[in-house]
Amino acid sequence: MKEIKPITSFTVDHRYVVPGVYVSRVDGSITTYDLRTRKPNAGDYMDHSTMHSVEHLFATYVRNSALADRVIYFGPMGCQTGFYLLLDDVTREEAATLILDTLRLCANHVGPMFGESEIECGNFRSLSTEKAKAECQRFVEIIEKEGMRWDYPTA
Repeated sequence: MKEIKPITSFTVDHRYVVPGVYVSRVDGSITTYDLRTRKPNAGDYMDHSTMHSVEHLFATYVRNSALADRVIYFGPMGCQTGFYLLLDDVTREEAATLILDTLRLCANHVGPMFGESEIECGNFRSLSTEKAKAECQRFVEIIEKEGMRWDYPTA
């Protein structure tokens, strides 16, 4: 049987990860950014409604940004500590601006939640604009205080 290699995210020592934006991997021109809004394994996880709601807001805003054609994917981490953002041919400076601008749009969102209907979403009842706004504002404050981390800590 072929040797099974661990995926990149399993090679990160999660004991030392703190909230921030990290480069998880680079595949050609596509960079995977980990938006860690919570410290892993600390007991403080996003509930499903918060994750789902941030996903709706952030994904919609980022796919309507000036870099929309370079957004490959945005979605939640199964461990409930953050999100993955995959961008094609974007510098770190462009990514930093895009991430912060999008988070600020989410934190200041006015109006109904994007995709909040039975037609548009497979679990539309689990959306909360207020939870998404609070999560995004909290993360903006972390990034503004700590800056972009980019590299995962090793110890």
